[in-house]
Amino acid sequence: MNSVRASSRRPRRVSRPRPVQPERNNAERDEDIPADMVAEESGPGAQNSPYQLRRKSLLPKRTVCPTKNSMEGASTSATENFGHRAKRARVSGKSQDLPAAPAEQYLQEKLPDEVVLKIFSYLLEQDLCQAACVCKRFSELANDPILWKRLYMEVFEYTRPMMHPEPGKFYQISPEEYEQPNPWKESFQQLYKGAHVKPGFAEHFYSNPARYKGRENMLYYDTIEDALGGVQEAHFDGLIFVHSGIYTDEWIYIESPITMIGAASGKVADKVVIENTRDSTFVFMEGSEDAYVGYMTIRFNPDDKSAQHHNAHHCLEITVNCSPNIDHCIIRSTCTVGSAVCVSGQGAGPTIKHCNISDCENVGLYITDHAQVGTFIVYFVKLCAFLLSQKTNEISNNALAGIWVKNHGNPIIRRNHIHHGRDVGVFTFDHGMGYFESCNIHRNRIAGFEVKAYANPTVVRCEIHHGQTGGIYVHEKGRGQFIENKIYANNFAGVWITSNSDPTIRSVSIYKSILLFLNLKIFTLLGNAIFNGNQGGVYIFGDGRGLIEGNDIYGNALAGIQIRTNSCPIVRHNKIHDGQHGGIYVHEKGQGVIEENEVYSNTLAGVWVTTGSTPVLRRNRIHSGKQVWNFKI
Repeated sequence: MNSVRASSRRPRRVSRPRPVQPERNNAERDEDIPADMVAEESGPGAQNSPYQLRRKSLLPKRTVCPTKNSMEGASTSATENFGHRAKRARVSGKSQDLPAAPAEQYLQEKLPDEVVLKIFSYLLEQDLCQAACVCKRFSELANDPILWKRLYMEVFEYTRPMMHPEPGKFYQISPEEYEQPNPWKESFQQLYKGAHVKPGFAEHFYSNPARYKGRENMLYYDTIEDALGGVQEAHFDGLIFVHSGIYTDEWIYIESPITMIGAASGKVADKVVIENTRDSTFVFMEGSEDAYVGYMTIRFNPDDKSAQHHNAHHCLEITVNCSPNIDHCIIRSTCTVGSAVCVSGQGAGPTIKHCNISDCENVGLYITDHAQVGTFIVYFVKLCAFLLSQKTNEISNNALAGIWVKNHGNPIIRRNHIHHGRDVGVFTFDHGMGYFESCNIHRNRIAGFEVKAYANPTVVRCEIHHGQTGGIYVHEKGRGQFIENKIYANNFAGVWITSNSDPTIRSVSIYKSILLFLNLKIFTLLGNAIFNGNQGGVYIFGDGRGLIEGNDIYGNALAGIQIRTNSCPIVRHNKIHDGQHGGIYVHEKGQGVIEENEVYSNTLAGVWVTTGSTPVLRRNRIHSGKQVWNFKI
């Protein structure tokens, strides 16, 4: 009776003798022998038999955590009836696990890896994780990168793992270069809690619960508006994947710290397109301080591209007191008014990185209306690319300026590529400011950098070259500091200063400044390099002023520095040499202070001053000129 209680099926009657039967072949014998006797009669060598695998379900089940009573009742008879279940041995007071049943052992140890992997390929991610808990071998096979790549691409579409190690940070990696063995699984875990916008798939997903068993926690929406509504209703945390497709005329106003990222194979941003024909495509409002939008194309494409009612519409509109992150996006506007990206109001401070703002029919990036706040804490508009790599924002081929800064806008702009604009590269005016560092500004139709109307930018270590007119144009009371830039190969002058403007063009090294203060002449001052211009190096006219200090000016087609029409700059500690014309040319009532410069190896006179001009020259070294006179009046 004990044995009956211990087993889940009727036990074999051992005491009753079996009647003698005539000799039969193996096939007949197999048909008559009860299934629960197969394991015993097959013998020890039956582990490789297909019957073991086929009839595994008929064997008595092992109890994972048996009770004390069941263990006592089954101690003798169960072992007696089923020879493959050995009694636990006691070794030094510790119990050993029972050896695995032959079928179980075959599955776990002897079934070829290829067969197990084929079986695992039919499992979803949660089932695969549960299979990995069975044994060490299953754990290794269930973590196979090929299995997880298939699941990953089915859910997220990416052809390379998208890593998300912390909020607001996404980047794709090459699997073979990643330090961990299974980046697909690691990325799956990082992205698993997101909701998905996948038009047409939501109905299929929710109408087939058996097919997607184990993914009940995933959410699918048909539109971005619905997904944003889900965030507002707290259905999920705010990570939204927008899958391949073109999403048109949705009302996307963001006022919470959501994260929205494109999800597609190959180059993601090309395949996820969000556009609007009536209103700004994205509007960020107060409350979106830590919002993130990345890896997608954002377009403003109105039917009537010149209508004045679109003047306030943009691809991206960032308003007061919000600072979203815009990353790896392609931004386009076909409207002839407005701009592609507009940042306005106090406290507006986005971070824009690795973006392409090109081929717009108006301004690319427009920063205005006091984009900063407070006395000690200033929120800057940031357009930068310093977190992940040296890769920059691409701002090119826009109808007007690549970047406009006005009305006390004060951005930080680093390592951007601003080129082939159909107007000026960067235009600061009406008290616009900003810090521009290590930008490559070239081949714009007008100047590479224009400063006007009390604008006061700081431009450091930029390359400004191959402009179709000048390099830097400062006029109408413009100011600014231009420090250690390379200004070269522009069609007109490298630097133009006119109309009562007063910029500073110099070196900023603290070490050099201290030596200059102490008047120690054991160093060479080199600030901006202004060279190989198709006209002059620095051209100051029309009551222009300014400080030209510590620059290397050479190889220009006309004079290295030209001063005329009542202009009065301070020119000192420069090297002006190897020009195809004169070194310093002062004419038409030009003035100024010219001191402690080194002027040499120019084709014409080192310093040329014409009638009516009254500059002050002090302690200059003028030598090695290729013309007879180094100084001519």
